[in-house]
Amino acid sequence: MKSLFMDTAWKHLVLVLLEDGQVAASFVHDAFKKQSETLFVELKALLESTGWKLGDLDEVIITDGPGSYTGLRIAMTSAKLLGTQADIDVKTVSTFQMYAGDEPKANVILDARGGRAYAAHLENGQPSWMGILSLDQVPAFLDEHPGTLFGEGWLVNREAAPSAFVENVQKIVPIAAKVENVHALIPRYMKESDSYKV
Repeated sequence: MKSLFMDTAWKHLVLVLLEDGQVAASFVHDAFKKQSETLFVELKALLESTGWKLGDLDEVIITDGPGSYTGLRIAMTSAKLLGTQADIDVKTVSTFQMYAGDEPKANVILDARGGRAYAAHLENGQPSWMGILSLDQVPAFLDEHPGTLFGEGWLVNREAAPSAFVENVQKIVPIAAKVENVHALIPRYMKESDSYKV
């Protein structure tokens, strides 16, 4: 089983090629607002390094959000093309899962702009809560949901653990959700939620 993982949702470009669950090649680089310029160049280089061709892939996995409006669409559009033209399975994970991996208990916060944060609590790689919080709400959320903090802890003056993206991808690819209708695939946009109140 040959798999391609792509993430362009946020501030990085993350590309990972896996064969039977083992990492064959990877590329991780800060590329905020430059993913569209570098995605295909780096993907081509990765494929050449392994001797693979796009037609060799069995599945492509992408992060479907949350993230930047434009960034989310870069990997998603590419995955849709592969899914429809090359008849490759398309699967998704959340951006939160890429940050947290399979950490037993984890919190992820990312800058949602406007004094807000995308926030999630995950257990063993599975989100148990996801939403948008005001920055004022985040400290209480973190205190009430014990776990390792990943992402942008600086938003609330907390130290976040570094995310090992490639290792995390290897751990979460097996639990990625298969997209049954590739044409209907849309980014995971998050809106203000009343499901968590301080």
